[in-house]
Amino acid sequence: MEEKLKQISDRNTNCIKVVLYGPESTGKTSLAKALADYYETTYVEEFSRYYAELKSKQNLPLTKDDVLPIAIGQIQKENEQLKSANKLLICDTDLLETQVYSEFYYNGFCPEIVKKKALENTYDLYFLTYIDIAWEADGIRDKPNNRLQMYKRFEQILKRSKKPFITVKGSFEERLNTCKRYIDELLKKAY
Repeated sequence: MEEKLKQISDRNTNCIKVVLYGPESTGKTSLAKALADYYETTYVEEFSRYYAELKSKQNLPLTKDDVLPIAIGQIQKENEQLKSANKLLICDTDLLETQVYSEFYYNGFCPEIVKKKALENTYDLYFLTYIDIAWEADGIRDKPNNRLQMYKRFEQILKRSKKPFITVKGSFEERLNTCKRYIDELLKKAY
């Protein structure tokens, strides 16, 4: 099982990896797409959204038994996209985010292997998206009143795990420009 949650080493690919990370409806997917377009690279879609939509179509709720398949799917997508990335891989979530949501929805539960790999997996920078944009319902999102609580939890986990992060706030353009500025610095150092 551990092998299925293992990242392809970015040292082998010489690729910068960044994660868009934070509460629901904070612009992560829009930023991921815009950054991938700007840098002419690929991005890793949020597998949990795809998985939740499939379950919803079958009128099945998500349960704690879905956490591990979601985590495996996320890493498989990441490893697949890394192969075609152009110096930079944009990730629209990671296993730390999977852990936060698992613990939130399932009373502190998250499979130990997911927590272990969430700490072991490496990224060059996290962009923690703040809650200063309007929440939008989409059929999957369900916690508009828990955004501040969730933001604090996301921030706490990044600090506790000593992951490098920058908080992005403001309009979409402000967020995009902040991300670009830090990504440009990473690319300049690497290449």
